[in-house]
Amino acid sequence: MNELVPPKPKTIDLVNASLAKRRASERLFRGIGLISIMMALMFLFMLFYSIVSKGYTAFRQTHIQLEVNFDQQLLDPAATRHHDVLSSADYSSLVKASLSKLFPDVTSRNEKRQLHGLVSAGAAYQLRDMVMADPALLGQTLQLWVPADDDVDMLIKGHIDRDGPETERRLRDVQIAWLDQLAAQEKLSLKFNMLFFANGDSREPELAGIWGALMGSIYTLLVTLLLSFPMGVATAVYLEEFAPKSKWVDLIEVNINNLAAVPSIIFGLLGLAVFINFMSFPRSAPLVGGLVLAFMTLPTIIIASRGALKSVPPSIREAALGVGASKMQTVYFHVLPLATPGMLTGTIIGMARALGETAPLLMIGMVAFIVDIPSDIFDPATALPVQIYLWADSPERAFVERTSAAIIVLLGFLFVMNALAIILRKKFERRW
Repeated sequence: MNELVPPKPKTIDLVNASLAKRRASERLFRGIGLISIMMALMFLFMLFYSIVSKGYTAFRQTHIQLEVNFDQQLLDPAATRHHDVLSSADYSSLVKASLSKLFPDVTSRNEKRQLHGLVSAGAAYQLRDMVMADPALLGQTLQLWVPADDDVDMLIKGHIDRDGPETERRLRDVQIAWLDQLAAQEKLSLKFNMLFFANGDSREPELAGIWGALMGSIYTLLVTLLLSFPMGVATAVYLEEFAPKSKWVDLIEVNINNLAAVPSIIFGLLGLAVFINFMSFPRSAPLVGGLVLAFMTLPTIIIASRGALKSVPPSIREAALGVGASKMQTVYFHVLPLATPGMLTGTIIGMARALGETAPLLMIGMVAFIVDIPSDIFDPATALPVQIYLWADSPERAFVERTSAAIIVLLGFLFVMNALAIILRKKFERRW
């Protein structure tokens, strides 16, 4: 007898039977993806909150109001108004005299030293700069706001527990009492910290600023841009438009792609060995930093520029060649203008990466303690990421907020550069 063969299930039945399982798997996958995104956003928010909460206070600095008498007998007894005499005068005595006038009861040497410690050492330099700019101040008495010491600043901002044991803080109880008297007389105030944006580095936290590091970064990026952009674009145009297909060209392309993944410190070692040890370029100069960062940025610009050239439709080239244009004319007048937005975007992204680099600059000596503001690409300088590295290693509590504030400034520049890249792409991009 012939056995009954069960009917073969229909395809639609098999699909319907597995549909619930497939939908459950899809929901699970989407849920995992959503959780991953939410966790990434949460960690990013925690990072930004930590930086901003620690750094925003650095944009304000505690100042003390003093009645300063620019005593001519002390500063310029002979009334010569000579530059050397005024620059070498004892301006710290003016600050000490003003503090003694506010607290006449302070007579012992130890208490006087503690009283004078309330005001930053930069107050004397502030008075000197005022007299150097206007010698007519000699003999006058003015009410001036001078920066307070970093420990006073930390106390006013709440970073030091004033109610804790005296042995666990750097300010003594009598100093806190003096500060309370100044606050009651409205001679203690938090003001915008212009020194943070106008000064170079300093051993004193209340005097330390980012202007020197910022100028070093600007000069370094300028050298990087002038070298990497034309070389990167020219290389991309040759490889994409003119280079014949051969093993040598393939080898060059592979090496360019590999260089984009090389750790940045390797480029720093290259700069140390070639530009400083062999070619004797000045150490810590933006020139050397720009050369090193140009080598590091070059592969990124080449890859982005080649991608921009590939995005230009072949019909543009065919139409130009069809009306009699040469290969060079086709590339220069038709292909390059259409690929420029993508090239600029890749260049700006590469420059943003160079702005945040620290390791290659450490290798060429841009980690040195430099107070002066660089005036050109040959002067010793540091860069903003290196300045952040230096401040993060400082033990003073006031450098913690300045480190975070410098990070905020650096992130601001990175956001501006990335926003500029997006704006350029949106403005010049054409769709076919």
